[in-house]
Amino acid sequence: MKVALFSAMRDRRSHQLAQEVVRFFAKRKIQLVSDDEGAALLGIPLLSRSDASAVQFIITMGGDGFILKIAHQYVDLDAAILGINLGHLGFMADVGVEQFLPGLEALINGHYTIQQRMMLEGRANREDPFFSINDCVFHRAHHPNLVEVALYVNEKFLNTFEADGMIIATPNGSTAYSLAAGGPIVSPDLEAYIITPICPHTISNRPVVLPSDCHIRVQYVSQCRPIEVTADGLHRFFLKSGESVHLQKSQKTFNLIHLGNIDYFSTLRTKLNWSGKLKPKKSSCSTSSLSEK
Repeated sequence: MKVALFSAMRDRRSHQLAQEVVRFFAKRKIQLVSDDEGAALLGIPLLSRSDASAVQFIITMGGDGFILKIAHQYVDLDAAILGINLGHLGFMADVGVEQFLPGLEALINGHYTIQQRMMLEGRANREDPFFSINDCVFHRAHHPNLVEVALYVNEKFLNTFEADGMIIATPNGSTAYSLAAGGPIVSPDLEAYIITPICPHTISNRPVVLPSDCHIRVQYVSQCRPIEVTADGLHRFFLKSGESVHLQKSQKTFNLIHLGNIDYFSTLRTKLNWSGKLKPKKSSCSTSSLSEK
């Protein structure tokens, strides 16, 4: 077994916890590799000089944003990710600091499942294809006015949205920017597109959920300066008037390790600060109470 460890080494707390991870795997004689900075500070082999195909797991120490960063930076590394959260509770990095050693024990003992989550693949004009785990966002950027973005589903016109922009999200990304823009929460084990207009001019323009087997084309139709397109907030380019971005379900999946003691719905309640509680059942009329009447 070979494991790749990625951590924000310049953060003191992160560095200390990463050292604990190194000791944990060293005791069990499991090889650990890292990027250039991590390998130098932790005294472990370089990933760049190792057989990347032998890496079975990736461990990230940070938050959801750090997971996205590593997934984009090491797109060819075909391994499932376990996220250890060093900050606020995350939807992807859902293993807290107090749970990380038991979590690592569960990992090496096989007490986990791997969730294969849908990803998007996009292409704009003649550019190389890109992918997104959470979302592809079309935004007016520095443009002072609302912009018009047309949406086609399997080349059938759906609507032209006049708005600040549009979000095409995966279920995994439904609790990110799309949720903040008024989109629905979609269970990450489903496969679908979540189309969420950003501050639309017409309030009847509402979020739309589409099946993952369709082809999406987004065309910028305003005769104005270019708009900004981002994938997971990491890959960025501009779209000129008349140009389109084609989106489809990627053949590649985002593989996230799920430990048995982590409950997605519990994370959802905590992260969104829902106050709903289970209420005790009201006692029904008993036979004795009826006989007393």
